[in-house]
Amino acid sequence: MRALCWNGVNDLRVESVADPALLNPHDAIIKVRLTTTCGSDLHVIDGLIPTMHEGDILGHEFMGEVVEVGSAVKNIRRGDRVVVPSFISCGSCWYCQHELPSCCDNTNPHWEQGEPILGHATAGIYAYSHAFGGYAGSHAEYVRVPFADNDCFVVPETVSDEQALFLSDAAPTGYMGADFCNIHPGDTVAVWGCGGVGLMAMQSAWLMGAHQVIAIDRFPERLAMARDYAGAITLDYSKADIHEALLELTGGRGPDSCIDAVGMEARGEGLTQVYDRTKQLLHLQTDVGAALRQALYSCRKGGNISILGVYGVMDKFPLGLMINKSLTIRTAQQHGQRYMHRLLDHVAKGELNPAFMATHRFSLEEAPRGYEMFKHKEDGCLRAVFAP
Repeated sequence: MRALCWNGVNDLRVESVADPALLNPHDAIIKVRLTTTCGSDLHVIDGLIPTMHEGDILGHEFMGEVVEVGSAVKNIRRGDRVVVPSFISCGSCWYCQHELPSCCDNTNPHWEQGEPILGHATAGIYAYSHAFGGYAGSHAEYVRVPFADNDCFVVPETVSDEQALFLSDAAPTGYMGADFCNIHPGDTVAVWGCGGVGLMAMQSAWLMGAHQVIAIDRFPERLAMARDYAGAITLDYSKADIHEALLELTGGRGPDSCIDAVGMEARGEGLTQVYDRTKQLLHLQTDVGAALRQALYSCRKGGNISILGVYGVMDKFPLGLMINKSLTIRTAQQHGQRYMHRLLDHVAKGELNPAFMATHRFSLEEAPRGYEMFKHKEDGCLRAVFAP
C-alpha cells in the first residue's frame, strides 16, 4: 500500500509499505476513507517529539470502512463505516473503566520509553513516536486498529464522512476542553487558538451554556471562522492588548474560563518570544509558552484553565500566579472514547458540525504539499484532508 512516511525533520515522502495485518483476535483492518492533518503532527514533523524512527507512517485522525476483523471482534463487521479516536484504549483496565482512555495501561507496548520521562506510561496513539507505542498512522490506504470493539464507533447514516472524520480527534479534544471548564449559564469562555481544536472548543462552550465566547488568534482567516462558525467575539493578539480587551469584555473581572488550544509552538510578542524561541532552538526547552501564560494571567480569580495544547518542558512557568489567583487547572490528552457517542448525537441532531474545517482536499500522493499548506497556513488552510 501507499503511505506518508516521516524520514527525518521536515522530510515527508509517500512510499510503498507493507499492508497491515491482524496481529491478535481483537484487531480490525480499516480502509481509510478520510484522514487529516493535526497541529500536533507538526511537533512530530519538526522533530520536537523524540523517538520517531525513519519510515514511520504519519497521521492519527481518521475514519474509514472495516475490511477485516479478528475472531474476537463482536461489535463491528465488514462494511461498517467507523470513526476511530486517536488514542488507543483497551476498555478494561482501571483507567479505561474510569473514563480516562488516553491513560490506558495496556495499549503502549513501549511503556519503558515514556515511563522514565512521565512517571507513568500513557496509552498508545497512532503515529506519535515510539514512546507512545510506535503504532503506524492513518495517512495510508489501510490501518490496523487494536481493540476494535472498544475503539471503532459506527457512524450513523445521517453523519457524513467529513463530519465523522473530525470526531476522531479535533472535536473530542475541543469538547473535552469545554467540559473541563465547568461552564455555568452566564459564563465567559476565552479560547486561545482558532485551529480545529480551538474552534471545536468554542462550539462546545455554547452547547454547554456559555453566555459569551471569545476567540484569540492573529490570522484573519481563522478569526473569521471563529466568528462565522463558532459565533465568537474575535481578538487579534498582534493588534490588541489581550488582557485589557478581556477585562473590558467582562466588566473588569476577566473570563470565567480560559482554554489553551495552542500548545508548545505558540507565538508571542516582544522579548518574551525571542527568549522562548531561542531556548527552544537550543533545545533548552521544548515549549514556547506565550498563549498559556497569557491565559493564566487574564483568567479571573477562582476561574478555570483548560490546557489542550501539547507541551513538553516549559521554562518560567508561573506557578505562583496560579496559586495566588486560586485557579483550577485541568488538562489531558483527549479522552475520545468518553465523548464519542455524545458527539455523534450532537452531529446527527445538527447541534455540532465540524465539516467546515476541511478547507483543502488532497490525494494521498499530494500529502506532503498538503502539510506545507497546513504548516504555513497558505490560502487559509485550516485542515488538509487526504483521501487515500
